[in-house]
Amino acid sequence: MSPLALGALYGIVTIVVMCSGMPIAFALGVVATGFMYFFMPASSLDTITQNVYEEIASVTLLSIPLFILKGAAIGKSPAGRDLYLAIHAWLNKVPGGLGIANVFACALFAAMAGSSPATCSAIGSAGIPEMRRRGYSPGFAAGIIAAGGTLGILLPPSITMILYAVAAEQSLGRLFLAGIGPGVLLVLLFAAYAAYRARKEYRIAHEIYLSGGVKSAYLEDEHFTLAQKVEMLPRVLPFLILLIGVMVALYGGFATPSETAGLGALLAIVLIAVVYRIWKPSDIAPFLNSTIKESCMLLLIIGMSLLYSYVMSYLHISQSAAQWVVGLQLSKWLLLAVILLMVIVLGFFLPPVSIILMTAPIILPPLRAAGFDLIWFGVVMTVVMEMGLIHPPVGLNLFVIKNIAPDISLTEVIKGTLPFLLLMFLAILLLCLFPGIATGLPDILMGAR
Repeated sequence: MSPLALGALYGIVTIVVMCSGMPIAFALGVVATGFMYFFMPASSLDTITQNVYEEIASVTLLSIPLFILKGAAIGKSPAGRDLYLAIHAWLNKVPGGLGIANVFACALFAAMAGSSPATCSAIGSAGIPEMRRRGYSPGFAAGIIAAGGTLGILLPPSITMILYAVAAEQSLGRLFLAGIGPGVLLVLLFAAYAAYRARKEYRIAHEIYLSGGVKSAYLEDEHFTLAQKVEMLPRVLPFLILLIGVMVALYGGFATPSETAGLGALLAIVLIAVVYRIWKPSDIAPFLNSTIKESCMLLLIIGMSLLYSYVMSYLHISQSAAQWVVGLQLSKWLLLAVILLMVIVLGFFLPPVSIILMTAPIILPPLRAAGFDLIWFGVVMTVVMEMGLIHPPVGLNLFVIKNIAPDISLTEVIKGTLPFLLLMFLAILLLCLFPGIATGLPDILMGAR
């Protein structure tokens, strides 16, 4: 069989196995092992365990369970609620301040936790009830939290970016820095939409009241004294110290990414022990269990995905596919559009981890040949994968929101996220027109490449 025919068969078999309902890690492992058995030397089967071990025995990947531990420690504490309440107190007089407070709280929590589902759960459990109590429609309340939660894979530390840095063989520190500008851009776009949408939410709440409905708290004038606002600041301060400490350690050259992850996990555990008195074994057990489960799941997916990619490379599937894409002689920007469209389609079915590790061998060589900066592309690809977290059928954040607000229908949640999908698309266009949004900060701090 030709490499392209073999590649087509490889893709079809993968889709069939995944559609069977088999977990992603096992599906990728089964397909890779099957093709090794039928199309590679028999001795290659003896190297499966060695290949998987060597691929995940990476110092860079060591940071993943440590960042997960840091996120779990914060996510299982009342940190999200305290962070949200403090920001809301300071922004309550701003038009749409409640929605903006949720966006900012999601951004800050995402930068500390590095996990989209954890951000949705921690901020949404406090933010959604507060927004609904003040008259915000269920769809908008759910949509703003689901979209804000996606920032967890863009703002550093991001597990998704760690995997991209490994797959693309790029500097993790530079990639983390490149995510800050686009992350801030998305925060501003989301906040601007929340302020714009506030007028409509107020009008709807007012109409409900005039028609004999309940007078929501949104129509009431809520006041926070300066003393109350200042009193809430200590709730945020410890976590800002955590965020700043991790960033200074990483970009000040005091620690490697893996050492920084360990420092962040240790600081998070110390902070929740001091601030929330969470130090007993029975208190610590939930987030340790959560860390072990999520780390094992991710590392198993990573190991099997890399085995899957190894088979693709050995059978010259990835190289032939890359040559075929180059052979189409598409213009630079059309090539990018086709690749991003493919990532969007894959996002219908797969999580970001699998998308990166499965597609990197195919899409990165043509992009490099076309002259694209792979750090910049990593950021753009991450924003596209953010979209995958809030659109069906997989849309992980949609189901997290449905879990914490079961009375909001999935249809309302999906409709509430649609405006934010458009804002993400706008952010991608801006990144294409002004690549310095992503590359400017790393070039300033680490020097131009």
